[in-house]
Amino acid sequence: MTRIWRETGFVENDAWVVETEEVKATEEQKPLLPLADLIDKAEASNDVGLGVLIKPGDDVRKLEPYLYRLEIVAVEFPAFNDGRAFSHASLLRDRLAFRNEVRAVGDVLIDQIPLMLRCGIDSFAVKNATALKRLEEGRLPGIAEHYQPTARDAEKTGGYSWRRRTVAA
Repeated sequence: MTRIWRETGFVENDAWVVETEEVKATEEQKPLLPLADLIDKAEASNDVGLGVLIKPGDDVRKLEPYLYRLEIVAVEFPAFNDGRAFSHASLLRDRLAFRNEVRAVGDVLIDQIPLMLRCGIDSFAVKNATALKRLEEGRLPGIAEHYQPTARDAEKTGGYSWRRRTVAA
């Protein structure tokens, strides 16, 4: 079972669905379109409030002309060792100035969520049993020191100008 999590907790009745052969969006739900389908739909209509699924091999910069029409961009993590979605999220936030929701989908593991948050991802489609349990318990791992700035600011510390420290909440 997949559940949507944000820093404020689990989200009930989320409308967005990654469609597959087995799963199709119902009338109450909205599909996260593959990049090519999103571009086709955007070119053929004036619809807003759209959602897109960015796969690891996609060029996220192709979204630039359509960003104002997007409600959500889902970035896919097909495996724990494929970090291209981190780059997609960083590009969306830093270079393309996308301010709406960025969601991690796929192989979302508890240890990676703090790093995903730092890259600008703000919601997570979690199906990993360990991650779900830890999130339900409020046990999100922390990262005390960072060596590079990201979409989410960290407090500056004394000493090296490139070292940042996360403030415990």
